Amino acid sequence: MSPFYLSVVGARFSLPAQAGASHCVKRTIYWEIVAALLSCVFLAGCGAARPSKYYQLTIPGDNAADPPAASVYPVTILMGPLNASHLYREDHIVYSSSGENMGFYEYQRWVEPPTEMIQQVLFRSLRTSGRYRSVYSLRSSIRGDYLLHGHLYDFKEIAGASTAGRLSIELELRDTKTGATVWTHLYNHDEPVSGKDVSAVVAALNRNVHRAAAEFAASLDQYFSAHPTTNQ
Repeated sequence: MSPFYLSVVGARFSLPAQAGASHCVKRTIYWEIVAALLSCVFLAGCGAARPSKYYQLTIPGDNAADPPAASVYPVTILMGPLNASHLYREDHIVYSSSGENMGFYEYQRWVEPPTEMIQQVLFRSLRTSGRYRSVYSLRSSIRGDYLLHGHLYDFKEIAGASTAGRLSIELELRDTKTGATVWTHLYNHDEPVSGKDVSAVVAALNRNVHRAAAEFAASLDQYFSAHPTTNQ
């Protein structure tokens, strides 16, 4: 067999092997590119994640002076729960843009549900006033003379021509001996927001809650002044 024939035969048998190797290389490069693209997408997604910010209401301190003993009502009040829709029993900061449309911020949240924070403000406001023999949470084992509880209707940002923080809440005082409701008070107020960001909305809602606490305390004071009780 001539040398020329051998070289041709060798060439004929080597071409398919070279083509297969080239195909494998292309497939390898393809999957490497795919893996690199997926890695970029994953890293971009991780980099785009925004940290959440948390806000809370300020709780009244114990810096109020003790009132004279003669002005202390001889009653024990139990602070009960605030009922509300599920939106206010979670940690969302709720807003209303127009009409009845409502939503909540994804990355700005309360440290606790609004019902629990507002209940704590009311509780501390009454306890630190010194106007009552004692004020306890309903969760305690203390037996009280009156149960104070209520319903939270609105606690949200109202967006529009002017932004406001709306609070609508109603409290009810019930005599634990008779079961009769002896006092109710509805608070409804829109507190102007003095800024453009969520922290300004939170500040307005915080002011609104403390305004409500002062109004409730004054109304309860009027009730017990008009309905004197003996030591129970």
